[in-house]
Amino acid sequence: MSVQPVVLPDGVYELLLSRIKDVPDYPKPGVMFKDITPLLADPKAFSALTEALAGLCEARGATKIVGLEARGFILAAPAAVRSGIGFVPVRKAGKLPGATLAQSYELEYGTAEIEVHAEDLAPGDRVMVIDDVLATGGTAEASLELIRRAGAEVAGVAVLMELSFLPGRARLEPSLAGAPLDALIVV
Repeated sequence: MSVQPVVLPDGVYELLLSRIKDVPDYPKPGVMFKDITPLLADPKAFSALTEALAGLCEARGATKIVGLEARGFILAAPAAVRSGIGFVPVRKAGKLPGATLAQSYELEYGTAEIEVHAEDLAPGDRVMVIDDVLATGGTAEASLELIRRAGAEVAGVAVLMELSFLPGRARLEPSLAGAPLDALIVV
């Protein structure tokens, strides 16, 4: 399946891509880590990224934004502020006080669990999921399940970068149920 990145204003794609640093052999030998911290440190690039994500939220009619722990928080919160809508963190299990909804999901070697405050999402909400990278899709898939279990609707998923050599998009396809998956950069 051919994947095209979102159409961005002139120069924005190049700006964002130029601020993502390849770090070889991190966190282990053979892995090429995509470090977004230089992008976050550049106010022009970070602002352009925030504008692009906020534009996607507005275009999809989102009323809330879910950010996935941890780098998804950094991208989703300013997009929510820019869009004038609520931000809801989806955290690793045991990090949120009070009543939560939890969803476990499969990892390459084992399982993990994420949670959301039960009262933060409700019927009538249209929720955009934002994260930094789409790799295998497990966390995003689990977040879609949490959103629907809370009675809310999925407006879409938006990521800064999609690693097209990993199966994230294919894994998410059934869970998206027709909702869009937008990647600003596809590598």
